Amino acid sequence: MRNNLSFLLALWKTNLLSAMEYRAAFLLQVGGMMLNNAFYFVFWILFFDRFEKVNGWALEDMFFLFGVVAVAFGAGTYLFGNALHLAGIIVNGELDYYLSLPKPVLLHVLASRSVASSAGDFFYGLFSFVVAVVLTGELSVGLLTRYLLACVVASVVVVAFLVFVQSLAFWIGNASLLTSNAMNAIITFSLYPITLFDGTAKLLLFTLIPAAFVGALPAQFVRTFDWSSLGLLLLGATLFFGLAVGLFYRGLRRYESGNAIQVRM
Repeated sequence: MRNNLSFLLALWKTNLLSAMEYRAAFLLQVGGMMLNNAFYFVFWILFFDRFEKVNGWALEDMFFLFGVVAVAFGAGTYLFGNALHLAGIIVNGELDYYLSLPKPVLLHVLASRSVASSAGDFFYGLFSFVVAVVLTGELSVGLLTRYLLACVVASVVVVAFLVFVQSLAFWIGNASLLTSNAMNAIITFSLYPITLFDGTAKLLLFTLIPAAFVGALPAQFVRTFDWSSLGLLLLGATLFFGLAVGLFYRGLRRYESGNAIQVRM
């Protein structure tokens, strides 16, 4: 366990140093993503300027929601950047390099790349959380602890969902379209209050497209501690993590080498 953690830290350090070689480009990507998120949120500001509350959700709740979702996506896809490219790596036979090394294959694949723009999501999420705290006047150790836990759990669900969907490439080949649709779906639905959905739609957001575990549920948990919400969050993260890892390694048995073993410096 300690060796894997040291390995992860070394990979993340290498990725950061690599990004810093082109510092201006890195900062532009980060700033651009923060502006993109800010423009998207303007819709909700205009919406709640007209409607004070919608099914119990107010503007400050949306700031908490974006604070969790943006940090979750930002941290997950920055630290484990190949979660966005796993299907292509599988289809193109590029797993050979990772299979030739003694480190855990899935961990090595995911952490060997960082997505610069995802850092923009991360910082925007922190900004959104700070605004939410200012609007509500709520600030305590408990709130910060719940926020940290909610972001970690949501990040796990995001990465696990991406791994699960893209691991289907072992069976169906090119899964780029499926991956794109799945990514758009979980991002879109995680940024809406869960109270807007009911019945079948809400069930889908807790199962097939686990957007509720990324957005609404962790955001509600941040606002108000509840043992049932905490238990559901931990159960969801554990379940999707287990399914993703299990499906990847099951598919790995079917993997066909691309004869792409190469030395990386």
